[in-house]
Amino acid sequence: MANLSTTETPAKFFVPRWVVRNAWKAHKAIYRWSGGRFGLRAPTDDTEGLALLTATGRRSGEPRAVMIAYFLDGTDMVTMAMNGWDVREPAWWLNLQAEPQAMLETADGTIAVTARAAVAGAEHDRLWERWRTLDKFVDKFSSRRTNGTAVVILSPTV
Repeated sequence: MANLSTTETPAKFFVPRWVVRNAWKAHKAIYRWSGGRFGLRAPTDDTEGLALLTATGRRSGEPRAVMIAYFLDGTDMVTMAMNGWDVREPAWWLNLQAEPQAMLETADGTIAVTARAAVAGAEHDRLWERWRTLDKFVDKFSSRRTNGTAVVILSPTV
């Protein structure tokens, strides 16, 4: 066994990506199996909300649903395109880039939304800082993504 000098740090522990992905899939299954009675949560000052986002598949044209965590920023809902912290972009984010109109099922009901990435700089930094208040590990996990993580804004469609 190798000795660590005082200047070395042990490798960071990360939850394996397959665990993260399967947890979100199980969450969506529980939501569906319960007929929508379990699985959604409204955001608070201390916790993110949980919602079901349905976007149009960029290749299939079929509805594609995924559970997301989000917080409120005025009337907008804000999430991150993290893909279980894998370096690849999540399919739902690629779908929204191709067709930004989507549906979002929240604890308060279903609304039509339009997606966009937060503008680099002040807007992105402000929203990222808000994520830090909700998840103390966000910076640790985002270090897995060498190409950055999009902060996605879902604005209600009027």
